[in-house]
Amino acid sequence: MDNKRGSVSIKRPDSNGQEEPKVFTFDRVYDWNSLQETVYNESAAYIVDSVLKGFNGTIFAYGQTGTGKTHTMEGKESPEDLRGVIPRAFHHIFTAIKTVANPNLEFLVRASYLEIYNEDIRDLLAKNNTAKLDLKDNQDSGVYVKDL
Repeated sequence: MDNKRGSVSIKRPDSNGQEEPKVFTFDRVYDWNSLQETVYNESAAYIVDSVLKGFNGTIFAYGQTGTGKTHTMEGKESPEDLRGVIPRAFHHIFTAIKTVANPNLEFLVRASYLEIYNEDIRDLLAKNNTAKLDLKDNQDSGVYVKDL
């Protein structure tokens, strides 16, 4: 993994050095030494800034089981430096709202937190977060998750 170049190189373990590694390049890659604050500042803060300007935003964590997606997204409540993307995003949003000094403005904040695992979709914020949700396609509005 090359954090500076944003790339991951893999090779087959049985190739005996005869095969060139395959290199995959991403906007950013993070390894086990990455700090929660760095991940948020480099990959999520600008999305939250866009949401504050009225755009929709999605932060998507993808990877194999056990690679740290939940830790990256949720983190731990304390110490503060272990807080993940979600609590940092909430803090970012509500701090921005507090700075608006117009008492005539009202804010509506909507958030969803879903999990796709083995092709099953679940709403992790629902009272019954074990209920499976359906993925739908609407010709006018695009793909969406029903009842989310």
